[in-house]
Amino acid sequence: QVQLVESGGGLVQPGGSLRLSCAASGRTFSSVYMGWFRQAPGKEREFVADINRSGGSTYYADSVKGRFTISRDNAKNTVFLQMNSLKPEDTAVYYCNAVAVNHRPVNVFGSWGQGTQVTVSS
Repeated sequence: QVQLVESGGGLVQPGGSLRLSCAASGRTFSSVYMGWFRQAPGKEREFVADINRSGGSTYYADSVKGRFTISRDNAKNTVFLQMNSLKPEDTAVYYCNAVAVNHRPVNVFGSWGQGTQVTVSS
């Protein structure tokens, strides 16, 4: 069964940095766009960033543009999210998934992973 496993979250002070990783099992990874999403308590899951199959094109939500960087390593079936200048409003559970060209998630991997908690607080 294809799976997504996110890691790298934690507690960080405002202005700090974290690097999230998402490992995908299966052979479909390099053939799909990948994205990061997040869900804060009491809010709906929202789009953060995505990256095309080769890694040559990226797209970001306005709220993270200039602070977050998405990248991928197709040889390792892994997508990354480098988060800098973190703010308290970035606090959420972060998830990865395959995405369509309209930046919406698509059901390629069967289900969402467990996510990784990011907490930005002093």
